Amino acid sequence: MEKNDDKDPDLHHDDDHNDKSKEEEKGDTVSDDVDVDKKENVDVSNAETDHVDPGDNADKVNSPLGQEEAPPEIPQTIESLSEELDQLLTSLSLHKEEHKDVTEEEKGEDGNYFQIPQFVGKFLDLFEDKLSKHDTVDPKTTWYQDPEEVSSLLEAVDRVSKLMELLLNTKSCLDHHESLINHAGSIQQRAMALFEDEFRVLLEESVIKEPAVVTEDQQDHHNDSQDQDNVNNVPEGGDEKIEYPGYSEEMVVLLRKIVERMKGAGYGCECKEAYLVGRRNILMRTLKQECEFEKVSIDEVQKMSWGELEREIPIWNKTVKDCSSLFFPGELKLAEKIFPGDEGSLFNIVTHGLAIQFLGFAEAVAMTRRSTEKLFKILDIYETLRDGFPAIEELFTEELRSELRSEVTSARSRLGETAINIFSDLENSIKSDSSKTPVPGGAVHPLTRYTMNYLKYSCEYKGTLEQVFKSHSKMEEEESTERAFANQLMRIMDLLDGNMEAKSKLYKDIPLSCIFMMNNGRYIVQKIKGSAEIHEVMGDTWCRKRSSELRTYHKNYQRETWGKLLGFLGHEGLMHNNKIVKPNLKERFKSFNATFDEIHKTQTTWVVNDEQLQSELRVSITAVMIPAYRAFMARFGQYLDPGRQTEKYVKYQPEDIEDLIDQLFEGNTSSSSTATAKRRT
Repeated sequence: MEKNDDKDPDLHHDDDHNDKSKEEEKGDTVSDDVDVDKKENVDVSNAETDHVDPGDNADKVNSPLGQEEAPPEIPQTIESLSEELDQLLTSLSLHKEEHKDVTEEEKGEDGNYFQIPQFVGKFLDLFEDKLSKHDTVDPKTTWYQDPEEVSSLLEAVDRVSKLMELLLNTKSCLDHHESLINHAGSIQQRAMALFEDEFRVLLEESVIKEPAVVTEDQQDHHNDSQDQDNVNNVPEGGDEKIEYPGYSEEMVVLLRKIVERMKGAGYGCECKEAYLVGRRNILMRTLKQECEFEKVSIDEVQKMSWGELEREIPIWNKTVKDCSSLFFPGELKLAEKIFPGDEGSLFNIVTHGLAIQFLGFAEAVAMTRRSTEKLFKILDIYETLRDGFPAIEELFTEELRSELRSEVTSARSRLGETAINIFSDLENSIKSDSSKTPVPGGAVHPLTRYTMNYLKYSCEYKGTLEQVFKSHSKMEEEESTERAFANQLMRIMDLLDGNMEAKSKLYKDIPLSCIFMMNNGRYIVQKIKGSAEIHEVMGDTWCRKRSSELRTYHKNYQRETWGKLLGFLGHEGLMHNNKIVKPNLKERFKSFNATFDEIHKTQTTWVVNDEQLQSELRVSITAVMIPAYRAFMARFGQYLDPGRQTEKYVKYQPEDIEDLIDQLFEGNTSSSSTATAKRRT
């Protein structure tokens, strides 16, 4: 077999050595038994004859002496050449170790040269063909579903990477095999490009479309029905549910293997970049699908109407809570599985920007124009930062964790100060409400309804507001104690009471002003008693004091209205010399009837919406008027002439008066000018 000295100009072998090689080739196989540890130089002739290419035997088969037929040619494959390549890599590794400390002077004429057999090039060509097949099909391939193909590709990449590492770190190979190194490097680069594309596709396309997502809102229901789930929650086919981020365990293993190969070949940065881009996109897509979340800038938040923000804030709350309990922990676990030893750096890059965006949204809301209607949404954000963000912080590395805590503290401070200022705004709105138009019928004033409903809903956040006032209030020291929020409520209640007292004076009719104060006072007391939270803040002492004030207004009303009517039922002026003065008696009945008719006409238009207060008023009026009227009728009714005269002056029987009293405070503006009641018989 002739050698091409042009290929390896530094190699020279004498004829004896060549003859010896040919004899060894004809005899028993020697190459497998050679102890490579004892060789200082691997001769090119030995390397070539140990791994003969079928084409090298052509001269022998066609020679005139051809006494034997050539065996049928066996096609070479990556698999058939892999074992030989592994042996060569072992030899080359040992050669590298043996000569790593040898100086140039010690190498001698042959330079400790290591010959690379021709089959290495054949292996590289076959691997390149395999890569070409993948390059010519849709990049969204399914090669990963064939375990044999996966194994073949990964092992081939391992061998090429090992070959490149040894060639590049062995001096004699660098000096004599530049073309082979370039060829292997080109194929390795091509393989890495394929792996990078496939890694990106696998990240995107192998996510289970509907992974099992258990959010915080669903957890309680899950716990309640756990026993039933143990029996019924077996997916079809016996497959286990896959939780976020939705990759099967087999796929995670494959992704990790691709990462290992790319890192081993020096393409770790490209692999990480593909992972970062892919996972960021997938995470944002998932948040949009599961939570309807989309990023908005601070400027966009500032420009939103309150109606738009009211829709965005619940979405933000749900997204942060779900990221805290599910999505961010899932991202961290995935990064740790695919990139072992990464120590959270990839997770940090994928999620940190989103976490900062969450906090930017919170601060942007706090910076919008204040209004009382925003309080509850602001408190929702405050609670989410307080309760949900610590779990997010713990997922990050220490440096970023410290940064996030600082940002959260800043956002909570802004939100807390905004909430406190909203209560100050409420105080100012009560002070400035100086409308001069009295509420018709003495009904509950809209300001009372608004303020009490506002405080009632506020106290549903009682624990949070106590924390807010304690942590973020800038008032005097005593206001920053545990009672800071309670003191704020007391101030608002005092302001509201003073405002209603001033508005009651808008009524020229004193009894109506008393009804107005009773209506508003009862509404306030009932709201407080109906809410355990606000009742706890205001306390029993305050409620007893307010109830006592209501009784005072009740007495004043009764005295101003019915005391005057009771005066007509007295005996004074009806007797003279122990005789009834009939003209006076008749006038007394006429005055009583006219006054009662006027009271009935007026006070049926008055409004008492609270059924209990309405009943109490009617019962107290009846208790005063009916016994007195019945006694008056019994004493003086007999002195009127029977018949028409009696009907003319005695307009009502006691039962009629009682029926008409039950018509009071209905807010009936269409009442007739005179009282009418069905006369009882």
